[in-house]
Amino acid sequence: MELRLENKVSLVCAASEGLGKASAIELAKEGSTVAICSRSMEKLLLAKDDIHKKTGAEVKIFQADLTKHEQIIELHNQVSKNLGDIEVLVNNVGGPPPGTFETLKDEDWQSAINLTMMSVLRMSKLVLPSMKEKKWGRIINISSVSVKTPVNNLFLSNSIRLGVLGWAKALSDEVGKDDITVNTVCPGSTRTNRITSLFSETAKQTGQTFEQIEEMSAQSIPLKRIGEPHELAALVAFLASERASYITCLLYTSPSPRDATLSRMPSTA
Repeated sequence: MELRLENKVSLVCAASEGLGKASAIELAKEGSTVAICSRSMEKLLLAKDDIHKKTGAEVKIFQADLTKHEQIIELHNQVSKNLGDIEVLVNNVGGPPPGTFETLKDEDWQSAINLTMMSVLRMSKLVLPSMKEKKWGRIINISSVSVKTPVNNLFLSNSIRLGVLGWAKALSDEVGKDDITVNTVCPGSTRTNRITSLFSETAKQTGQTFEQIEEMSAQSIPLKRIGEPHELAALVAFLASERASYITCLLYTSPSPRDATLSRMPSTA
């Protein structure tokens, strides 16, 4: 399928590893001019080399902390200056830390809101003017299956990601007339550093092995396996393309546990 992403400028946030990096790889494969950002320049350099090896593309890297408003503004300015107007924005950040309601402090909530919600709102607001001027744009949010089924011990993610989802639905109505689509993908258990950490923590708490935890999680999923980053990234690339021009306000959740008991296994929330 021809996705027609040649010469489209894409920014993938928090893309030095995991789902962000996988999305950058797929967009680069389809001919998009790709920029990625991360707080770690060391990880960005490694990601840049890896993406080049896999795609032949030269991605541009920008160091930025998405919890800081001034750095988001500078990121937008630098990408626009070096590559042109951002036409595809992939909003992605690492998940907030685990915790139960009673153990979380006010500052934990404020930090999580700043990371998980405000980074998305601020970045999206910056790219909208040029998208409206061109009458073309794609905003794609990487969220979590926790918006569908709460995940045990991930109270911050369970709560705040639903706020982002509500915002995305409202925004899709507001900017649809300008041929800008807004979609959200919500991965379940996907093989990233995040889920490795969560599985390891669950194994430690329960006395089981990492392999046992992964198998339990896999058995609760219809496909009987953990997802791979490139599988979700393929959907991100499709939603960024001309082929998805009539798809907006999509909420896609990857295969997830089939009942409330099994949904307590960790996800990439």
